[in-house]
Amino acid sequence: MKREHIRMSPKWRNGYAHKDCVFVITDPNVPGMQGMDIAQVLTFFFFRLRGIYYPCAVVCWFNRIDDTPDEDTGMWMVSPSSDGNHAHYAVIHVEAIFHSAHLILVYGTEPLPLSIKAHHVLDIFTLFYVNKYADHHAFEIAW
Repeated sequence: MKREHIRMSPKWRNGYAHKDCVFVITDPNVPGMQGMDIAQVLTFFFFRLRGIYYPCAVVCWFNRIDDTPDEDTGMWMVSPSSDGNHAHYAVIHVEAIFHSAHLILVYGTEPLPLSIKAHHVLDIFTLFYVNKYADHHAFEIAW
């Protein structure tokens, strides 16, 4: 068995925040990406209620663009979920997190300004590919 670490660090290596993206199981009865959504982990926390321990995560959701992967790349496309100018956040149980997800920017034709750094991209860009080639687990998940 392999153990995977999903990270959220406000100062990764004394630099900027590091917030992993993840596959979240939203419908366990549907296989693959049809039963999952993509989210970015903003923080982890836990609470106890009546002696029961609940490990949780605050996430920011992404929406699938279509019901099928992109025809040209074979990868699913997602965009940040929002209602007007407000992002969609949720508190989920950590057991709903299935695996880490790697998002690839959908670039335009213009060069990016040098002021855009890697830690900015999930906040600036509005369209991403879910990288099914990140590892063999992602390939099996995002078919």
